[in-house]
Order: sequence, then structure tokens, then C-alpha cells
Amino acid sequence: MKILHFYKTFAADQHGGVEMFIRHLTHATHLQGCENVVLSLAKEAVPSVQEADYELIQAKEDFNLASTGISFSSFKLFAKLAESADIIHYHFPWPFMDLVHFASRVKKPTVVTYHSDIVRQRLLKLLYSPLQNMFLNSVDRIIATSPNYLESSPVLANYRDKSGAIPIGLEQSMYPAFEPEKVAELQARHGRFFLFVGVLRYYKGLEYLLQAMQGMDWPLLIVGAGPLEQELMQMAASRKLKNVHFIGQVTEQEKVNLFAACYAVIFPSHLRSEAFGISLLEAAMFGKPMVCSEIGTGTSFINKDEVSGFVVPPEDALAMRDAMAKLWNSPALAADYGAAARERYLNVFTSRLMGEAYIKVYADLLGR
Repeated sequence: MKILHFYKTFAADQHGGVEMFIRHLTHATHLQGCENVVLSLAKEAVPSVQEADYELIQAKEDFNLASTGISFSSFKLFAKLAESADIIHYHFPWPFMDLVHFASRVKKPTVVTYHSDIVRQRLLKLLYSPLQNMFLNSVDRIIATSPNYLESSPVLANYRDKSGAIPIGLEQSMYPAFEPEKVAELQARHGRFFLFVGVLRYYKGLEYLLQAMQGMDWPLLIVGAGPLEQELMQMAASRKLKNVHFIGQVTEQEKVNLFAACYAVIFPSHLRSEAFGISLLEAAMFGKPMVCSEIGTGTSFINKDEVSGFVVPPEDALAMRDAMAKLWNSPALAADYGAAARERYLNVFTSRLMGEAYIKVYADLLGR
């Protein structure tokens, strides 16, 4: 089977959630016999690149409106690539993608991975809704990234007859192995420590995590950069949180070392803009206990309350502090939850399982 993936951004140096999903999905499906082509946009047109698991083709982005990349050349390029594809695999949301879909008059079977509702851009959502509904009505299958999101999305409630859920999966061999000496250095420097990994955005709930740290002496490492970095650093300084360390952006190798070294992972996202939580899944892969918030998305599907960690109400710093204290004060409990997280990763969240599930969808559509 030849699969054409279409998403607004995709390159080797991009590590957003959707980009990581496509990378791990194409790896899994390639091993099972699929030929993958990924079409995305770039600031400048570049020659196609043949990687082990996919061919990457990028059209020039002409301009960007409300985080929506637009490329005039992609209409013709998409139509040409669609001709030789067996399945078109869209990654939602991206309003420009819907326009390309209709302009190209696609006649091939179509799958949409529904990564997220449009949450924050209310005006865009209002203007886009008619096109969104036409697009989702026109495609053959819609796949949410977790059963929780399928159940909680008001948009997907309208398409239950053709919707399902396939959890995102990760291939551990695509990560570098942790470096024992670097892990030992981190543990010698910080002792036991909590870890957050992610882009420092409005929906990550880090202000509540800093409130939870008030008066506590647990080390917390915050890894990542983003729009709120300076504001959060000032907040930590004003609260005299000397045990909170902002690490900034790190390499994949450094990230792996941090996951291996940490005691537990904290993921305080409080809004539905956090549709899944890849770094929570990475925590499970590394066998770490977790604390997250219940926001009706993939976060509480990855982290099962009192199985692999604790799930607390969103925006509740006291509940988060209490959950962190339970883990901190009981290394045996933390170890049990970490082992359960690893077992859940192996049983639910590997890229092989994800790839097999998507290939069944592809084959079903072709069989029709």
C-alpha cells in the first residue's frame, strides 16, 4: 500500500506532537510493508528527501494566517501525489488542508487522524466550522488518538458512525539509549527530582505546578522553551522557588538522560488544547510514575489514576501538591506505579500496535 500523509509541518528538526506521531507511524507501517510519502510545507521549496521510512516532499509556504500555512503550489503537487497513492491520510486540524482536499477532488480512500479540536481561536473556529463539517463529512474514516478524546470531543460526536480511536504509539528504538554516566551526574547534582518536559505554552498549567511547589523542597526540573518561559521564571523567582530549575531546550539525548534520571514526571496541562501528551507517553515508556490533570483527553488515558500515577483536577495546585507528596513519601508506591506505566506502554502504546491498527483501517477501506 502507498500512503500519502498530508500535514502542515514535518522535518527532521521538528519534534511537535503531530510530527512525532507521523514519524513513528511511518516507521511502524513501513516495517509492515507500506510505502509512505509525507507532503508538508516549508519556508522554501526544497528537493524531496528519501528517508528509511518515508519520502518527504515539501511545498513552499507562501504565507501563514492564524497558524495556518498556505501554499499555492501544494494544490498541484498534492493532486499529482494523490494519483499514485492508495490511501490519503490527513492530519487534522489544518483548515488549508480541507481546501486542498476539495480543490483536488480526491477519489481515493481517505483517513483523518483527528489530533485536536480547535480550542482557542474562537473567531477562526466560527468561520471555519462550515468547511470543517464539509471536510469531515467527506472523508471515509476519522481516528482519534485516544478513547477519551473520542468520547469528549463535541465535534466527533457528530461522526460516531465512522470514527474510532487508535492510541498513539512510540518506537523506543528510535530514541538514543540513555548514558549511564550522565544519568548518574544528574542524580548526583539534583538527588531525586520531579521532571516536566514540554513547550512552555498557555495550556501547560505550569503556573499551578509552581503554586504546588510553594513551600516544598522537592527539586523540579522544567525542560523546554516557549512563549511563557520568562514569565514563569519570574514567577518562580518571586516565590523564591530555588529548587525549581529551568533547563531550556535540550537535545534528544539529553531528554532521554533526564527521563532515565528523574523520580517522577509531572504534566499539569489544564486545558483541552493538550490533546494527548507525548511526553507523558515517553514517561510511561521509561517506566516513570506520573501526575497529570483530568481534562478529558489522552493525558488520563496514558496515566491511569492510582495505577501508573495520580490524576488530579485541573488548576488545582493543592491536589497536585498532595499527589506529588504521596509519590515523594513512598518510593515503593512510586516504583510500583512506574512498573505499571511501563507495562501499560508495552501493552497499549507501542508503535507496532499503532501501525497494525492503522494498516487494518487502510486494508478495510481498500477492501471496500
